[in-house]
Amino acid sequence: MKTAPQNYHARMLRVLDFIGQNLDGDLDLDTLSRIAAFSKYHFHRQFTATFELSVHRYVQLARMKRASHGLASTDAQSVTDIAMDAGYDAPDAFARAFRQRFGQSPSSFRKSPDWGAWLMAFGPLDNARNKLMQITFDPDDVTIRDVHPTPVAIMEHRGDRATLGDTFQRFRAWRKAAGLTPETSPSFMVFRSEREPAVPADYSMDICVATDLPIGTHDTQVKSGVIPGGRCAVLRYPGNTNNLEPAALYLYRDWFPASGEEAREFPIYCQRRLALIPDVPAYEVVVELFFPLK
Repeated sequence: MKTAPQNYHARMLRVLDFIGQNLDGDLDLDTLSRIAAFSKYHFHRQFTATFELSVHRYVQLARMKRASHGLASTDAQSVTDIAMDAGYDAPDAFARAFRQRFGQSPSSFRKSPDWGAWLMAFGPLDNARNKLMQITFDPDDVTIRDVHPTPVAIMEHRGDRATLGDTFQRFRAWRKAAGLTPETSPSFMVFRSEREPAVPADYSMDICVATDLPIGTHDTQVKSGVIPGGRCAVLRYPGNTNNLEPAALYLYRDWFPASGEEAREFPIYCQRRLALIPDVPAYEVVVELFFPLK
């Protein structure tokens, strides 16, 4: 027998699955409340309270994500067809919405996608499912790897996480101007503080991109550095996310005490890169968390 919270969660997850499988259908409140077996007069508030975004917003993001997949795929589907599939009556309206969300036009995204912006844009979708689908790890998910030193350009973020989006925007603009694409130059994030320190202004993180190009003395936005080589415990996160806290907690709380290993003097960090595994779409992003070991 399911507990009342388990039953509630199962009904909400049924709605998310239905949306994902019926993006071409009429996903109105009447339909979705029936799928959840909740009153249509309360369902939209229940959904928003559970997932922290409205039903309309969730459906809109899910359709836009499918549209981005269509643009990134090798199939020659036209932008007009993709716009119609996303629920837009005209390509111009789709283009405006797409540019607002990704900072690129659909045609520009098709030629050279900015996967960093893509990942950030769909964070709310991942967060919605993760609220009810807790990801668990076990020791088999962790591998010990010897990594090589990686020269990087570093843009430091110091201060409240609420302003982190501005730093990422500057980082993406700098990386683009430097000609460092995500396909050839992977990105790293070095976590130098807790995700939510007691004093928000104490939050500290380095955003890095792999490059051995010299940084000009006139460039005040970034500085040269190195992700040091050595042994690392590596945990791959199963899916795109902007919140690696569950993975970090597993490494620190569960894996590390039982491992017999000793930590090295460098913070935990993650690497984001395009998946190169066969049968994985190019738009999927691999996220790995590195715990430096002696």
